[in-house]
Amino acid sequence: MTVIGGKLARYFGMRFLGAVLMAFLGIFLLVALLDYIETMRRATDLPNISAILVFKTSLFRVPQVTERILPFCVLIGAMSCYLTLSRRLELVVARAAGMSAWQFVSPALIVALLLGVFATTVYNPVSAILQEQSKRYEAELFGRDPVSARGGGPFWVNQRNAEGQAIINAKSSRDQGVSLYGVTVFTYDNAGHFTRRIEARAAVLEPGVWRLLDARIYELKSLPVDQAEFRFKTSLTPEQVRESFATPETVPFWDLPLYIEIAEHAGLVAAGYRFQFQKLLALPFLLAAMVLLAAAVSLRFFRFGGVQKMVLSGVASGFLLYILSKVTEDLSKAELMQPVAAAWLPVLVGGLTGFIALLFQEDG
Repeated sequence: MTVIGGKLARYFGMRFLGAVLMAFLGIFLLVALLDYIETMRRATDLPNISAILVFKTSLFRVPQVTERILPFCVLIGAMSCYLTLSRRLELVVARAAGMSAWQFVSPALIVALLLGVFATTVYNPVSAILQEQSKRYEAELFGRDPVSARGGGPFWVNQRNAEGQAIINAKSSRDQGVSLYGVTVFTYDNAGHFTRRIEARAAVLEPGVWRLLDARIYELKSLPVDQAEFRFKTSLTPEQVRESFATPETVPFWDLPLYIEIAEHAGLVAAGYRFQFQKLLALPFLLAAMVLLAAAVSLRFFRFGGVQKMVLSGVASGFLLYILSKVTEDLSKAELMQPVAAAWLPVLVGGLTGFIALLFQEDG
């Protein structure tokens, strides 16, 4: 009986893994196709367009998009797996062999946990690196100034030095804030009085200075002055700038503790990075919660009917869980909720809901 149970457990685990990978691959290809078509549409008027460059720009952007919908891939894959097993009466055979529902759900839970660990430790860093590479390709595709591309701006950063205060605005950025585009700088003296405004096509952070390219300087009671290159003193380091300009989703998992530490030492808000770190830590358990939800709505035998309603309820449960996660994320970034509670609350709600529903169905 132990041998039979072990073989069935491995069989169910591999069927679940195959269903999840098929769902993930299908969504990945769909997102890649749609993004490629959209990028080609935006690049239609560009001369000497490179189809390979467009393809790489679109492809490298897809992993970060699919990372966000990985829990839904697990939910869809688990429901598809168990519905197929139920339709082919393989669940009946498993019960006849003495296995309970918990025994043929546990392999999927183990696989989901391993998938979550892989997504957190490997897939997330790779997707963050590819996202930055996609931005470089996009800047190369649309010209040196990627303002027309999707830069995610505007961005703001504040700096102080012996000369006073400066507020820097940029429409878009690359390399997590080291290179800025569509830049406007407002400078104030130590008494807080406005002194000048500088507009530049681009700005590059170098040791101790911002190097502004194609700058126009507006000062009080004087005509604007154009300079091909203007050096503006700064006390900011690349780490501080990256913390200000890099969104939490673009920071690899292994770098998040450093960004949190830098933000705390600089007196900046680190709630977004703390939430992202806790969210990635909770990802394996969120995938396991999705398996429990899927099992609770997919183990009903086809001859009993009502399968369509159960599937719709599973999809609705996943959607409501997604809404809850977005609400808690916004509350955390607004510092109205602790990042740990915001990241783990959807996991607890989803896991307990699936566990209780499955427990009621199987054990009364």
